[in-house]
Amino acid sequence: MATLFSKIIAGEIPSYKVAEDEHFYAFLDINPLAKGHTLVVPKREVDYIFDLTDEELAAMHVFAKHVALAIQKAFPCRKVGEAVIGLEVPHAHIHLIPMQKESDMLFSNPKLKLSDDAFKAVAEAIHTAWLENA
Repeated sequence: MATLFSKIIAGEIPSYKVAEDEHFYAFLDINPLAKGHTLVVPKREVDYIFDLTDEELAAMHVFAKHVALAIQKAFPCRKVGEAVIGLEVPHAHIHLIPMQKESDMLFSNPKLKLSDDAFKAVAEAIHTAWLENA
């Protein structure tokens, strides 16, 4: 059975896509810790990030780096934090979160409530910055 993320990649479930290539897909987290909180997932369905091949894992991090640079350009912050937790959905994923301080990365923090228009604006800002860096 396909995971939620596989259904998003296939376009069966809508998402706020920010970047995509032949192997990876990046989209906004719908329960963001900050504006710009993005998930990077491999298109190949793999539950545990360390079950990816070495080549896939390296390529995923390079893809995530370019998305993080776009996030930082679109939403100026001290750094874009990276977290791999992977228990919520059985599909490997990296959280990229703009942060001003380390506590911005705490998943116990309250999540932002954004409108559809706000999500679309955030996704467009990151996507535009990603294309400019491509």
